[in-house]
Amino acid sequence: MTTTQPNAESDKFPLAFGLHTFGDVMHDEEDHPLSHAQTIRKIVEQGVLADQVGLEFFGIGEHHTDDIPMPAGDVVLSAIAAQTSHIHLGPAVIVLSSDDPVRVFQRYSTLNAVSNGRVEVIIGRGSSIDSFPLFGYDLADYELLFEEKTALFAEIVKGGPVTWEGETRASLHNQDIVPHTESGPLPVWIGVGGSPQSVIRAARYGFSLMLAIIGGNPVRFAPFSQLFRQALERFERPLLPVGIHSPGHVDVSDEKAREAFWPRYLEVMRHYSKTRGFAIPTKESFLHEIGPHGALYVGSPETVAQKIAKTLTALGANRFDLKYGMGALTHKDIMTNIELYGTQVVPRVRELLAEEEGKRSAPRSKARTETRAKKQEGTHKR
Repeated sequence: MTTTQPNAESDKFPLAFGLHTFGDVMHDEEDHPLSHAQTIRKIVEQGVLADQVGLEFFGIGEHHTDDIPMPAGDVVLSAIAAQTSHIHLGPAVIVLSSDDPVRVFQRYSTLNAVSNGRVEVIIGRGSSIDSFPLFGYDLADYELLFEEKTALFAEIVKGGPVTWEGETRASLHNQDIVPHTESGPLPVWIGVGGSPQSVIRAARYGFSLMLAIIGGNPVRFAPFSQLFRQALERFERPLLPVGIHSPGHVDVSDEKAREAFWPRYLEVMRHYSKTRGFAIPTKESFLHEIGPHGALYVGSPETVAQKIAKTLTALGANRFDLKYGMGALTHKDIMTNIELYGTQVVPRVRELLAEEEGKRSAPRSKARTETRAKKQEGTHKR
């Protein structure tokens, strides 16, 4: 597949950079696991640092397991909101299929009030399905649940009384959903991991697209960006942002980043091979994934920045959210990752993309200059 150039219309949206965490249990310096409570408190510190280093978004995923004890990310985000002033906050992602869209809206519109309008909501079907049996949902209804609940959520975020009926929850008739937002609808994204139908669904409801790229060459997702823009046009929707979610880890050198990340990554993938059928990585496959054509953003600030810039260009995206904190990393390693990402990686990505834009615009500027010169020459001859 050839690399595509960014859609010119993607320049209508400013570049944005964020962080996502799933809330993996961290380890201390002696490699002992922290308690669930300690882990949650550390994540609050990480969110505050993300604001201090100038990042635009901090998201917390939803999980309900012993190794990822993060069932109520909105509560943790409220603690972060109280200690920050600029960064946007939200779920990354919330498993809408096993939740109630009314309660989701109420929780995050409340957080929006607490944070003075800094909430963005990323919803998804849920590749981790631990919430389904926990809350009594049948996986046989996986598609129906997400479709109906997305439709209801889309109605709710418009504002005003809601009338809705379906198969997956009680009907609503002219129901006012509170609290109301102060500054228009909450920004909503749909996280997509590889389903063209989900891309089209995002366009149909007028939600932004967050591409979850966790393996393989990111360039293979370029057709999804194109499909999204085509679908927006078909549904007569305005152009909307495209973002990228991918895992990684930044340290002072490529070697140090690899040494910290590889054993934790291997451990996590071994676990998921049993529960979700993931292939257990080899050292060779890991080195490929952190290379130019893989989906792991692991390395020094320069290495990671170069790779992010190329991915954003290839997909015509304007936002990159790094999923950090692979299970059992230390809080110190994670804080270093956040600081380097915000203070070195992001400024370097902006610089690289500005240089690329300069190269693209130079021929256009030259052509315009030559056209003006020819017109002036014709005027003088007359």
